[in-house]
Amino acid sequence: MAVKPLEDRVLVKPIEKETMTESGLYLPESSKERPIQGQVVATGPGKLLDNGTRAALSVKKGDRVVYGKYAGTEVEIKGDKHLILRETELLGVIQG
Repeated sequence: MAVKPLEDRVLVKPIEKETMTESGLYLPESSKERPIQGQVVATGPGKLLDNGTRAALSVKKGDRVVYGKYAGTEVEIKGDKHLILRETELLGVIQG
């Protein structure tokens, strides 16, 4: 099953934080927070403007992005959790 986002939406696969600290301690499941970073899996064609053209998205497939803790809508694709977000819900692109 493939999902193609519409308009200015972006499909993101969340990147889970490590379950072990740098000093080697394992973190319990209850201490984990929702991920706020992910990798762009697919993008829509862009928002349709009043003049009939589409605004290009500033992210592309493969970009690593940061988003708000409660942003987007969770969907499950082939057993993996993904988020569908509007481009405006993205806070930034991680470079490097």
